[in-house]
Amino acid sequence: MSSTYAMILAGGSGTRFWPLSRDARPKQLLNLFGTDTLLEQTIQRLDGLVPRENILILTNAKQEAAVREVASMLPAENIFAEPAKRDTAPAVALGIGLVAARDPNATMLVLPADQLIQDTSAYHAVMRDAIATAEQSDGLVTIGIKPTWPCPSYGYIERGSRASIPGLDCEHPPAEVQRFREKPSVELAEKFLAKGGFCWNAGMFVWSLPNVIRELSTHAPELSHFISELRSAKDLNATITAQFPKLTPISIDYALMEKARRVLNIEATFDWDDVGSWISVAKYLESVGNNNRVNTAVAEIDSENNIVFNARKGSQVALLGVDDLIIVQTDDALLIANRHQADAIKNLSSKLPPELL
Repeated sequence: MSSTYAMILAGGSGTRFWPLSRDARPKQLLNLFGTDTLLEQTIQRLDGLVPRENILILTNAKQEAAVREVASMLPAENIFAEPAKRDTAPAVALGIGLVAARDPNATMLVLPADQLIQDTSAYHAVMRDAIATAEQSDGLVTIGIKPTWPCPSYGYIERGSRASIPGLDCEHPPAEVQRFREKPSVELAEKFLAKGGFCWNAGMFVWSLPNVIRELSTHAPELSHFISELRSAKDLNATITAQFPKLTPISIDYALMEKARRVLNIEATFDWDDVGSWISVAKYLESVGNNNRVNTAVAEIDSENNIVFNARKGSQVALLGVDDLIIVQTDDALLIANRHQADAIKNLSSKLPPELL
């Protein structure tokens, strides 16, 4: 494990879960399920896979203080704040450079901080096979999620034949990736599911540093040059501050994964939820009355299909004759929304005073 590293991407905004989430404390830093935050769970899930001294976190300046508080179990020098917002490819390149400065031959996991995965044993089995695949092949490994419905909000990965990797013995054999498919219409997603061989792109990657740096040199020389600067930097933080804001904003899928010579996919056998809205959170809350999902004591009469999340201690929520609402209360704000417009909550940010963002 000493040569295995993980980079956790812990940035993002706090718009989808407003008013509980804010710019300085987005989804991965919230206690949505009555246990640890999603970031804490992501770190804890790596126990037995990656030594904690090899876990790095990349966040931004607004969230750095909260991330350091939540991730206090990691060395302080393993937490980095981007000096500018530059999308996932520069962020991943920064992570590669930071790991390469420590161990140029390392195997590296890239993981989002905001996904809910509860079956740690199954997760370990999949990720161990992904690590072995990355170490024993020349490919970049992706983790795919088997689709359960024709979701138009995810990117899709089209899987091909089983990969031939001499000497690889694993429980979850990788497949060659034929191509990445952008977020489709519902109609096209239905065709994907009917055809089979497609999985959701979970944004989880595993690769050896020599392989990924070679691919970046070919397809994203700007990022490759940035990594080289980090590896030779006498003052790492000064180099990041000076050079990172100059990088072109682009996603890692566009910059690298769709162009790389060989990409492999392992389909996850663990549970997975990207917890994209209050509708997703509701599945894990207590059911009261006629399918009202709540995290608190609620008095209700003739009310159904409501979601109530009360973060204000000592306050009471009562429902009377209301259906299909999302009600979220904090100390300084109250949201009342139609649950069928949960994805549009993020649009409220343009209407709210800055102190509530």
